[in-house]
Amino acid sequence: MRKIILLGFLFCFFSTLYGQTPTNRPSYIQKETTDDQNIRLNDTTRGSTQSTSNKNIKNFDAKIDMYLIVSSKNDTTIVDTTLTIKKEYKFNYLRRDYFELLPFTNVGHTYNSLSYKYTNDAILPLFGARGRHFNYMEIEDINYYHVPTPFTELYYKTAFEQGQQLDAFFTTNISKQFNFSIGYKGVRSLGKYQHNLTSSGNFRFTTSYQTKNRRYIANAHIVMQDLFNEENGGVTDSNIPFFESGNPEFKDRAVLAVNFEDADNILKGKRFHLNHLYEIIKPADSLAKNKLNVAHTISFEDKYYEFNQSRENEYFGDAFQSQNLRDRVTLENFYNQVDLNYANNILGALQFNVGHNNYNYGYDKVVFINNQYLTNRLKGDVVSIGGKYNKTISGFQLNAEARLNVAGDFDGNYFLGQASYVFNEDFEASAVIKHNSRAPNYNYLLYQSVYKNYNWQTNFNNIETQQLEFQLNSRLFGNLSTSFSTISDFAYFAKDETDNLVKPYQTDKSISYLKVKWEKGFNFLRKFTLYNNLMYQNVQDDAMVFNLPEFTTRNSLIYSNHFFDKALFIQTGLTFSYFTNYYMNAYDPLLAEFYVQTDREYGGFSRFDFFVNAKVRQIRIFLKAEHFNAGWFSNDYYSAPNYPYRDFIVRFGVVWNFFL
Repeated sequence: MRKIILLGFLFCFFSTLYGQTPTNRPSYIQKETTDDQNIRLNDTTRGSTQSTSNKNIKNFDAKIDMYLIVSSKNDTTIVDTTLTIKKEYKFNYLRRDYFELLPFTNVGHTYNSLSYKYTNDAILPLFGARGRHFNYMEIEDINYYHVPTPFTELYYKTAFEQGQQLDAFFTTNISKQFNFSIGYKGVRSLGKYQHNLTSSGNFRFTTSYQTKNRRYIANAHIVMQDLFNEENGGVTDSNIPFFESGNPEFKDRAVLAVNFEDADNILKGKRFHLNHLYEIIKPADSLAKNKLNVAHTISFEDKYYEFNQSRENEYFGDAFQSQNLRDRVTLENFYNQVDLNYANNILGALQFNVGHNNYNYGYDKVVFINNQYLTNRLKGDVVSIGGKYNKTISGFQLNAEARLNVAGDFDGNYFLGQASYVFNEDFEASAVIKHNSRAPNYNYLLYQSVYKNYNWQTNFNNIETQQLEFQLNSRLFGNLSTSFSTISDFAYFAKDETDNLVKPYQTDKSISYLKVKWEKGFNFLRKFTLYNNLMYQNVQDDAMVFNLPEFTTRNSLIYSNHFFDKALFIQTGLTFSYFTNYYMNAYDPLLAEFYVQTDREYGGFSRFDFFVNAKVRQIRIFLKAEHFNAGWFSNDYYSAPNYPYRDFIVRFGVVWNFFL
C-alpha cells in the first residue's frame, strides 16, 4: 500500500509540473564553478581550461556558465568541458577519481579499498554486499540541472574482451521553471579469466521545478539499477604459481583454473525520491534580515541482493542442498523528513528536522540451525531528530550538524562541527570534528544462506567513530588534509580458525587511525607538469583486523600543448602508482564483502600507465596503455588474494558534449 500511495503521489506531482508556465532563472543558484575552479588554490593541473562549447550553441544568448548542475546538497557548479589531468583520473567506470581504490581485473567488478572511509551521517545500518555498491548510485550521487538549451553528454570506453562501457545523458528545460534529465550507464565485459562476465545498468531520471514567485522549489528523481557479476572465486591455490611464474604459456589467463564456474551475484535496486520546500518568509533581496521555509523529503528504496550457484562447492563449506543453490535478501526502506529552516543576518542559519524511517530487511523463510531458530526479518520504525547551524563570524565560517535516534530498535547518533577561514584567494584552512554511532550493517546482524556456515543472527554493539580532521589548501604548497580517528567495537568479516570459513566478528579493542593526504602539481619548462597524490596511513590495532597500506602514491608527468591555431589540445604523459605491502583484505563472492586475512602480505608492485588525451571543441578523446610494465620484474600483482590485478592493455574512449 505504501508503494502505491508513493507512486500515486509522485505521478500527481509530475503531472502538475508539466502544467506550469515559465518564469525567470532559479533562485537556488549559490555558486557557479567548474571542476578546475573548485581546485583554484591548486590550479596546476596544466590543461585546456577555456571552454569552447558555446561556439556551436544555436541560441547565441546562451553562455557556458548558464548550464548549471545542482547537487543533492544544493551546491551549484557549471558544465565543464575542459581537459585536465583531473579528467584523466575520472575517465573510468565509476566516473570519479579512485586513487584510494584498487580495481579488480574486470571492469564492473568490485574494488579493494586502500584507505578507510565511513559514512559519518548514517545512524541506521546499511544494506550489505558492500562490494557491489561502488557503482550503486545513492541519493548524494544524483544531480539536478538547469540549462538554457538541450544538453547531451556521451561517454564511451572499451572494456575487457567482448564488451563496452557507455554512459548517455540528456537534459533540457521545457521552461525556465521546469527541467528534466534522463541518463543510462551500462557496461558489459567478458573479462580475461574464466567465468568473469560483468553486466550492469544504471537508469536515472530527474526533474526540477520552481514556481513563478520562487516560493516553491522541488527536486525529484527515479533511479533503477542492476549490477550483475559472474563469480569464480579467484584463481585456485594450485594455479597461483603458474600466474606468478610469468611463463608465456599462461599469458592467456583463460587457461588458469578458477575455484568454480557456476556462480553469480546481482544487486538490484529502485528508488523514488522527492525533496521540496516552501518559502514562508521569502527575502526580497540578499540583505533581508529574515528567511523562513519548510522543507520535506520523501524517499522509498527497494533493493535486493542475490547469489546463485548451480552445484554445491566446498569453497563455501557444506550446504543444505546439492543443486540450484540460491540466496536472496531484500530491504525496503521508506523515509520521511520535515525541516524547518530559519535564517537571520545576526543569528545565522538554523534548521530543526524530524525524520521517520520504516525499514524491512530480511528473508522469506525462518532457519533452524545449531538447535536455534534464526528470525527471517528485521523490521520496524525509527524516529530521529536533528538540527543544523551555520554562521560567518569575523571571517570564520562555522557549521554544525547533529542527529539522534529517539525511538525505535536502533540507537544511533552523529555530530559534525566545522570551522573554516579563507585568508586570501591563495590560502584557506578548515578544521572538522565528527562523531558517529550506529549499528553494523544488516548482513552482520542477520544473514541466511543455503550454505550452512553463512547463517547467523548477532547482537553486536554500535560501532563508535570519532574523527578530528584538518585541511589546508594553498596555491603555493598544495592541498594537505590530516585526519585522526578512533574506532570502537569495529565489526569485520574473517575466517574462523576451526573451519576456515567466513563469519562476522566484532573486536572489543580500540583502533587508532591516522591518515595524511597531500596533493600538488608543479609546472616547469612551460609545457610540463608533475602532479602528485601522496597518502600516508598509520594504524594502531592490536587485533590486526584493520589493515591498510602505510604509503600510497600516484605521480603523473604531463606534457600539454595546443596545436593548429589552438583548435586541438593535446595532453600526454606517464602515471606511476604504488602502495606498500600490507595484509590486503580478501574477497568473498557469496557475501560480496571483503574479509580480514593475515596469512600473506600483498602490494609493493608499481603500475605505469601511458596516456595520450586530446580535446577538439566539445570532444575529449582518451587513449591509455594501462600497466604496461606488467611482468617486467615479477608477477605478484593482485587486487585481492587469489585475484590478480590487470595485465597490460590498451584502452580507448571519448566524452562528447552536445549543446543544441
